[in-house]
Amino acid sequence: MPKKKEEIFIDKIPPQSIEAERALLGCMLIDDEARIKVIENFKKDFFYSEAHQKIFSSIVKLFEKGQKCDLITLTETLKSENSLEEVGGVEYLSDLVESVPTSAYVDDYMKIVKEKYILRTLIANATKIITEAYEGKDDVEVLLDKAESLIFEVSQTKIERTAYPIKTILKDAMETIEKIHEKRGFVTGMPTGFIDLDKLTTGFHPSEFIIIASRPSMGKTALACNIALNLNSGIEKVPVLIFSLEMSKEQIVQRMLCSEAKVDILKMRQGLLSDKEIGELLIAASRLEQLPIFIDDSPSLNIFELKARARRLKAKENIQIIIIDYLQLMRGSGKAENRQQEISEISSALKSLAKELNIPIIAVSQLSRATEQRVDKRPQLADLRESGSIEQDADLVLLLYREEFYKKEETENRGIAELIIAKQRNGPTGTIKLTFLEKYMRFENYTPREEI
Repeated sequence: MPKKKEEIFIDKIPPQSIEAERALLGCMLIDDEARIKVIENFKKDFFYSEAHQKIFSSIVKLFEKGQKCDLITLTETLKSENSLEEVGGVEYLSDLVESVPTSAYVDDYMKIVKEKYILRTLIANATKIITEAYEGKDDVEVLLDKAESLIFEVSQTKIERTAYPIKTILKDAMETIEKIHEKRGFVTGMPTGFIDLDKLTTGFHPSEFIIIASRPSMGKTALACNIALNLNSGIEKVPVLIFSLEMSKEQIVQRMLCSEAKVDILKMRQGLLSDKEIGELLIAASRLEQLPIFIDDSPSLNIFELKARARRLKAKENIQIIIIDYLQLMRGSGKAENRQQEISEISSALKSLAKELNIPIIAVSQLSRATEQRVDKRPQLADLRESGSIEQDADLVLLLYREEFYKKEETENRGIAELIIAKQRNGPTGTIKLTFLEKYMRFENYTPREEI
């Protein structure tokens, strides 16, 4: 009788290379540098053999204690754990050392062992997906999201998060501090192009969930687009993915063109541009077409669809930052009892996605009408619309305010925007000024009028 689909792989031996595992452990026992390299890049599950997993774990323990690792110390460690005979005894350990005359091929052994682990993980995850698909307990979108996440995890060959002793973390921490020290006074994250903002935030950093919020017509979409362009104004380009749920991709690009060329956007829409201005747009277009900016203008995306597309583009185009315009136009899983719960679900999922992809995610957000009821219209953190969870999930909250929007004739602050850093998990709060050129939909570093 033919086997059922779910039984196809049961009788097969999982991918593995015992010879490569033995050689790799041998390299770790005869060479300090090889041992450190493997410990930094491996975990015990990379080994198929349980005996090899135990040997690897004992080597790691010796390393973490700062003790010498050789045949004698390893034997004593395994003996103290009552594992020596389980791994094959002293003779097996001796064979590991004697079978590898040099550690010159440690990288090759690492590659083989890791590839076999990836194949085993892929089989395990695929089997899990198949099983859950047969059971049909989850909604299709939930299952698709789970499948996407499991497969993406394999493609990134992630090492499982676990509790690490501080000794193993200190090296990376000190390297980061040294890099920051070398950049003394400079931006250590992704520079936004706005000097005063970068001074306070040191740029945007991996895994950060960033909110840019304001009342309508303040320019939050323009600010997000300007940041995307500023990130690509230097020699090194930064792949950006923009999810535009409100405007079409053509409208977004038209804004970028007018901002880049400093051409009046209203005249462009009215068809009143001069030949010179058309020429400026063509020059701007030739610059923009070289930039790694990707725009998805699918309307009413739900959180599962967005996560799936983000993962694919991250894998294919090495996306380094995601911009979502705007958060309240997204849909959740459909299970929330009210809109506040749905926004909470979306906010939490975006924060998790930023950590998963290890890149900054910027979400443009609407503010509530509470600002309109106050004498001072400047937005506050509590004005974030529909959910306090946005405030909790966000690492950085930027509130955009332009006085001229409310006091068109009375204000002296025409063309000046305030960007209020209302929350910063790893830095100070405060307010900076930006110059806003409304007819170009362009923000620039603030310059006092007397200096213009």
